[in-house]
Amino acid sequence: MSSDFGKNLKVSVFGQSHSAAIGAVVDGLPAGYAVDTAQLQAFADRRRAKDGLSTARREEDRIEIVSGLFEGKTCGAPLALFIKNGDVRSSDYAEIDKRPRPSHADYTSYAKYGWRDYRGGGHFSGRLTAALCAAGGVAKQILENFGVFVGAHALQIGKVKDAAFDPVRVRREDFVYPTDFPALSAEAAERMKAEILSAKSECDSVGGVVECAVIDLPAGLGEPMFDGVENRFAANLFGIPAVKGVEFGSGFAGAALRGSENNDAFYWDNGAVKTKTNNAGGVNGGIANGMPVVFRAAFKPTASIFRPQDTVDLEKEENCSLLIRGRHDPCIVVRAVPVVEAVACLTALDLLLGAKKDALNAK
Repeated sequence: MSSDFGKNLKVSVFGQSHSAAIGAVVDGLPAGYAVDTAQLQAFADRRRAKDGLSTARREEDRIEIVSGLFEGKTCGAPLALFIKNGDVRSSDYAEIDKRPRPSHADYTSYAKYGWRDYRGGGHFSGRLTAALCAAGGVAKQILENFGVFVGAHALQIGKVKDAAFDPVRVRREDFVYPTDFPALSAEAAERMKAEILSAKSECDSVGGVVECAVIDLPAGLGEPMFDGVENRFAANLFGIPAVKGVEFGSGFAGAALRGSENNDAFYWDNGAVKTKTNNAGGVNGGIANGMPVVFRAAFKPTASIFRPQDTVDLEKEENCSLLIRGRHDPCIVVRAVPVVEAVACLTALDLLLGAKKDALNAK
């Protein structure tokens, strides 16, 4: 199975939705950097379920650091992060052993493995993103030492849109949300909440888009063609369950523009080369150009909905109907915002390590 990513910074994720625990191992972290465990826990807590807007499953998600730190600093050894599972109800999933849920990995995992852990989706579950948040939260703190900041927000929930940040002048201050909802606009946050609750009241779900910016990533990172900045970010982002699309800069909207509209003109600013616009999303030819790396990740509506759905019985080889039980998010986008940040942080640090691995070790 594929449960790891990264080239210079290797990240492995382990566990299942209903196993005793989940976790991550991060190998290749530069040594000598302090990790604030309270700050790390606060970052991971942003992913936890929110009353009314998320699953009724309540997990503490307390991060235990098993190895990789000495006197509060990274020491060069693999960093092992451990999170216990507690609030599980495996009986809710007994029926889906032979009746796969539409748009889940139930059927494809059956086709691949045959014998599998179907409880809560097993190792295909969004539950494992808690481990990604733990790993990414560490990377986020290390990136701060090099002036690199990663921030994200819910740009869209269903048909409701938040205000987009300025892709040229985006700042870390832009990601101080005015409410407890991860939107830049308080008004948009209320409308997004209403959209989620509306879908929930109809036993349905809704998807959306997360917009993210990596600020002050140095120019020159990345490789041409198949190992570019966009390639690395996109490959890792698609590891987040339910991500169905990733675009950079002007993205698909840029296809409707002319070159005179989409090109980013260069200019000098206090000794640094910058661009007047950022339709490229901070990347040219696969290589970072020093502008903010801006991308958006599209999330499909949560596949588990509380309505009868057509499926098949794999044992009886006949068509049938399925009514899903359990506790599920009517919209995963809210909780996915820190997950997108986490993956972006890990990817950015991986790119930095590739450029100057020895120089990053603190002396």
